[in-house]
Amino acid sequence: MTPRTVLEALVHSPLGYLRTVWPLRALGFLLSGGVFATAAYIGVGGLFAAPVGTWASVLCAVAVVVFAAALAGPLERRRLALVDRGDGGYGGYGGDGGPDERSDRVGPKDRRERRGPRHGPLAVGYGAVSVLAVGWMDLAVVLVSLGIPGFLLLAPLQPSASSWQAVAGPVAGALLLPVSAYPIGAWAGVRATVTRAVLFPKDHELREVVRSRARLVDAFETERRRIERDLHDGAQQRLVALTVRLGLAALDLPPGSAAAQEVAAAHALAKEALTELRELIRGIHPQVLTERGVPAAVRDIAGRCPVPVRLDIDLAGRLPAAVEQTAYFVTAEALTNVARHSGADHCRVTARCRDGVLRLDIEDNGSGNADPARGTGLVGLADRIATADGRMLLSSPPGGPTLLRAEIPCGRPSAS
Repeated sequence: MTPRTVLEALVHSPLGYLRTVWPLRALGFLLSGGVFATAAYIGVGGLFAAPVGTWASVLCAVAVVVFAAALAGPLERRRLALVDRGDGGYGGYGGDGGPDERSDRVGPKDRRERRGPRHGPLAVGYGAVSVLAVGWMDLAVVLVSLGIPGFLLLAPLQPSASSWQAVAGPVAGALLLPVSAYPIGAWAGVRATVTRAVLFPKDHELREVVRSRARLVDAFETERRRIERDLHDGAQQRLVALTVRLGLAALDLPPGSAAAQEVAAAHALAKEALTELRELIRGIHPQVLTERGVPAAVRDIAGRCPVPVRLDIDLAGRLPAAVEQTAYFVTAEALTNVARHSGADHCRVTARCRDGVLRLDIEDNGSGNADPARGTGLVGLADRIATADGRMLLSSPPGGPTLLRAEIPCGRPSAS
């Protein structure tokens, strides 16, 4: 699973943490708070230095502090997106953790629960504490963490430095510079945790809602697999035996007789029922998905779609079972929508797994104007993807084309 907070990145892979963007995010998080607090203090200091009356200076300084405290609350919520992407929601606290390469065409169409940030006196009070005290601590952590290796790196430039200090200083500074990313990341993670607890009081409850919904989906999948197995091993085998017996019975009857015609009609109905049952079993949980994974299962769906489908699937190895199931049913429902509602004459399915996220695109050249409120299954798709901790994005302007994108966290693909 891709880390969603700087603390998760630190704990998940301490050595790999340095190769990610999280250290820079943590640095930006702390610097933004420190710079804002410094600007507020400079403004207050400038007022006292100005040639105005004492009471006027005091009143203006208080006004500056109050204004800065009021701005600090929204700033804290925006800053939080740098080091805490939230529960996998769409945009987290103020951003989705990174730009979408097609953000000009894709807009979020989701029904995930949104966190309601806390406003009012508590948020203003937290902003005041951030401006008056915590912002300085953010800046102090950055200065100490980067100042020590920076001082050593600049040792050759100091007039009093000896020859061994001029050599050993930069070496020690270069070794300590990566280490400085850890206290910066740890402090940024602690600050983000406190900010989330104060400004997003419903966060814990929403996490429990997401977890309980995931457990319900897992239970539903287990029950569906059981039904599929019972139908395959029970009802389908009996229908096969009935079809064979009716076929044998037809051979023993005189051709053209009334009994032969009735048996032939029953034989045809049994074969139709067997075909429908096989389609039902395939829809419940396709065997090809279990045995061969997403690429083969998607090819099976595309082969049965009345609209020509171009496939571009590049997945290295198998994905987790829950991810494969979600990808399969999203593709099946999306292609069903294309065939029934889009008026398209061709479509394309693209699947890539990059940085622990499966990106599944279904694009068609139909009439567009897809709307979840019109009952085309898009609401169910969004919910299905949300239970896998993913997000759905939809671009469908009038006249088309329509692009449906599912982004599902999947970790690293497993060996097939």
